[in-house]
Amino acid sequence: MKKIFLGCLALLSVTTYAQDSSKQNNTAPVSPLSFSGYVEGYYSYDFNKPQNNTKPAFILSHNRDNEFNINLAFIHVGYIGDKVRGVLAIGTGTYMNANYPAEPGTLKNIYEANAGVKIGKKNLWFDIGILPSHIGFESAVSKDCWTLTRSLMADNTPFFEGGARLNYTSDNSKWFLSGLLLNGWQRITRVEGNSKMSFGTQIQYKPTSSVTLNYSTFIGTDKPDSARLNRFYNNIYGIFQMNKQIGITAGFDIGTEQKTKGSSSHNTVYSPVLIAKYSFNDKWAIAARGEYYSDPNGILIAANIPGGFKTYGYSLNFDYAPASNVLFRIEGKTLNSKGAIFTFNKNPSYSDHFLTTNLAISF
Repeated sequence: MKKIFLGCLALLSVTTYAQDSSKQNNTAPVSPLSFSGYVEGYYSYDFNKPQNNTKPAFILSHNRDNEFNINLAFIHVGYIGDKVRGVLAIGTGTYMNANYPAEPGTLKNIYEANAGVKIGKKNLWFDIGILPSHIGFESAVSKDCWTLTRSLMADNTPFFEGGARLNYTSDNSKWFLSGLLLNGWQRITRVEGNSKMSFGTQIQYKPTSSVTLNYSTFIGTDKPDSARLNRFYNNIYGIFQMNKQIGITAGFDIGTEQKTKGSSSHNTVYSPVLIAKYSFNDKWAIAARGEYYSDPNGILIAANIPGGFKTYGYSLNFDYAPASNVLFRIEGKTLNSKGAIFTFNKNPSYSDHFLTTNLAISF
């Protein structure tokens, strides 16, 4: 780990030297190297008071209860030239702990790391390594999302993926097309005993600067060959910026997985999400989210009760940005289940309530 950080600092020094040299020559060329960082501290209170100070297992961001902590912090070094590009981002925080438990050694701290080469004269790139997920409109970086915490849909689909990606952006930047060969469902190292790769696709269309339409898929498995269950997952969403103040995001995910190995019968999981955001000005904003998550057979969330996981969620957050790179937020969130999947005072409960606040700084 120490070597990785020293390498990042070395890259930063190269960038600084190039910038100083350009000042001496009275020129200002754009350096292909970039350096940035992100730190997000948070406090969250679970009104069901979990005894181990950890929220339910299906909540993977801001998941620690009644303590001050870091959700995500990373340093990011990027290089982009005419024909090659690369990214290295080293991360830590409770998000990393919750999402990387299956990864060995220092891979647990790789937020993103990939290298790419441009193919031909068109905007066609081939990238390989640890990539950001092609599924969903929410990332692990809270300040880039409309809501403070992630939706159930986002927390239970990949935030990252190990694999190779071929992607194309049209000359007018309206179309983005991508095909991926993946190690699995949010996997850097493949599941032991799994001999086959998974696949992904993404089609994104931006007819105007205020509208984004997206359709992504995952085809594969997250189990060894001896228990292979083929999964087909669909991620559909639209982001609509109605004007400077009002924005709406609507998403719908639906996936199927074989009931048993080789079976023609499938179980289904689905989740609709609707988020509305209102910006009073450059500093103040408010956002509300409504969602439903149905996974009766435990494809992604095992509930171990009759009827499985069927849960409604609602949240409301207030945002204050005292500077362009600083964001303070507070959010109230409620989850209500059709079954008693939660625990309160060691007894089954049908609901859970959360209050979360955070401070995020990018540099």
